[in-house]
This record gives sequence, structure tokens and C-alpha cells, in this order.
Amino acid sequence: MYEIKININGMACSMCEAHMNDTFRNAFQVKKVSSSHKKEQTVILTEDDILDEKLKEIVEKTGYEFVSAEHCIYQKK
Repeated sequence: MYEIKININGMACSMCEAHMNDTFRNAFQVKKVSSSHKKEQTVILTEDDILDEKLKEIVEKTGYEFVSAEHCIYQKK
């Protein structure tokens, strides 16, 4: 399983967080997704890695700015 941390500019409130969560759920098969406008970040857990180009496309189509993404293997704690 992969953990992808996506840095996003433009989220201002909890509605923005919910909007990003729904966008990722609809675009990809994710196990878990959580967004924070304060951290300017969305974290996704998924079985398959997702290319940065696809992440950027989804974020920018939603109206926010894709900054970067960090991919790592997720180990359950």
C-alpha cells in the first residue's frame, strides 16, 4: 500500500477539505483520504501508486494549485 502526501495551495476551510476528499475518492480507488487546509495537504492511502501528473490534473481541475507530492510505502502501525 502507498501513502501519498499532496501539498495543495488554495484550500481555505473544511468545505475545501471535503471537496478535495470527494474529488480524490471519485477519481481514484483510495482506501483512505484526509485533507487539511491548515497544513495545505491531502494524504491518500491507496493500493496502487498514482503518478504526479494525474494528481496535478485532478487538483487543478478542482480549482486548487498542486505544489508537490511525496510517495512512500505505507506500513500499518
